[in-house]
This record gives sequence, C-alpha cells and structure tokens, in this order.
Amino acid sequence: MSNKLISFIFALCLSLGILLVAIMMAEDVVNSAGVAHPDIAGMTVGGDGELRLEHIGQYAFLFQSLLMLLIICLCILGVSPRHRSPYFYAYMAGCYGLMLFIWWQMYFGHQQFMQTGQLSYFMGFPTPTAWQMYGTWFGAIPLMLIYTLGFRKFIYTHADDEAFQALLTEHKSPTSP
Repeated sequence: MSNKLISFIFALCLSLGILLVAIMMAEDVVNSAGVAHPDIAGMTVGGDGELRLEHIGQYAFLFQSLLMLLIICLCILGVSPRHRSPYFYAYMAGCYGLMLFIWWQMYFGHQQFMQTGQLSYFMGFPTPTAWQMYGTWFGAIPLMLIYTLGFRKFIYTHADDEAFQALLTEHKSPTSP
C-alpha cells in the first residue's frame, strides 16, 4: 500500500508542477500586478479581478485542490501502514472533504462577486474573505484532532511503546564503574 501511496504522491507532485508551468505560460493580463492608487502615493490597487483569473483561474483552483490532497496523502504516509484502518481513511477523506468545501466556498464566492458585484458580509469580512480567514484555520482542526486524539490509535500505540521499551532494554549498554 505504501508504494501505491508514494506513487500517488509522486503523481500529485508532477500534476502540481504541470499546473505551475501552465500558470506561468498563461497569457499575461494588462495591469495584473496592479496599478498606482489614485489617492495614496506608493500604494497599488489590483486591476480587474475577473480578468486576472481569466486564463489561470481553473488552474489555480485545481492547484489548491491538489495541494490539499497532497497534504492529506503526506499525513497518511506519516502513519504506519498497520494503523491505517478503514476508519482512519474515512477520517482523512472527511478532512479532505471539509478542506475542499472551504476552498470551494472561498473561490466560487469570489467568482460570484466578480460576476454579480453583490457582496455579503460574515463576521466583519466579505463572505469569500471570511471563508479564507476563518475557514482555512477551521479546516485544519480535524487533522490536528486526528493526530492528538488518535495518537495512541494511529501514530504510536501502546504495542509500539512496549516494543520500543523492549528494544531499549535489549540494547542497553553496560555502565562503566
């Protein structure tokens, strides 16, 4: 299973690299780096947001989605194969689903604003920004909970501890007088 997982991680990294090349090779947009602010010297303001994402928006969405999947796969790789139960995979799939949902809300909320010009607010921020500010952190909490609450089940079980202690006892060096 680890070889399949490592191969999948490699494929993800290749896909991310291909997407980066596609983004770099996309057609340039006029004023994509911003334009001078009309009132504040030394400050720049972004150009047309919809135009800036016209050529790279789909690539950017896919890149972030695959990057989050890479994070999940690396977390799975960090768990010994003997501890990767169907429940563990379900937890990890749930984490990815939550992270993808938050990213979806953030990205497509921004796209909706770009198309309609209508803006709603949540806890002091425009809704897509609120998804970024609050959702990004919230999306990481399940991974932390799996690690902390599931530490003795998935990461370092009591059997692992006993085997480690036996290894220490077996290889203890004699003390000098």
